[in-house]
Amino acid sequence: MTGIPPRPARYTPNVDSGDTDVRLAASFVAGSDAALAGVYQRWSPLIYTIAMRSLGDVGDAEDVTQKTFVAAWTSRSGFDPTRASLSAWLVGIAKNKIADTHEARARIRRLHEQLAATASPEEWVTAPVDLADTLLVADEIAHLEPDAQRVMRLAFYDDLTHSEISERLELPLGTVKSHIRRSLQRMRTRLEVNYARRP
Repeated sequence: MTGIPPRPARYTPNVDSGDTDVRLAASFVAGSDAALAGVYQRWSPLIYTIAMRSLGDVGDAEDVTQKTFVAAWTSRSGFDPTRASLSAWLVGIAKNKIADTHEARARIRRLHEQLAATASPEEWVTAPVDLADTLLVADEIAHLEPDAQRVMRLAFYDDLTHSEISERLELPLGTVKSHIRRSLQRMRTRLEVNYARRP
């Protein structure tokens, strides 16, 4: 898979493509690169449209589209044409990816609220960047120093409060809050750069 076009075309159903779709699905499962390209061309507009309607964000819809086809290709041996059509199977994968995106947004929002609750007014002279715009948080956490990574992973993945993280890591509460504050500020800066680069 060489990449996902930034704007998949609008989805237009083709009611006469049943036999073609069956053959395309068989070639796809067999591992044909040409079939992969054909499957993407055939159904990426549908996946993108579903993602866009649910998420309302172009970047997130593009991410979901790409993740859907990557997941479909790597797990194609699990596709059973007797249970569902390839298009229905792809939609099912896409819905899981969309749900993951919504969950990531919710977790980021909770972290953002935690930071706002502990920050002094002077630290919020300007409006914070909307971190829910992206799914790059996991990658951004990996860029942090080891202690900050441990704190942020407990906050982000385990959804622990500041006090719970302090107890889990046996760190002073103030240290935990400082790690979260500095880490989110770094992540916000990096994500703001990524956001500015979008077409």
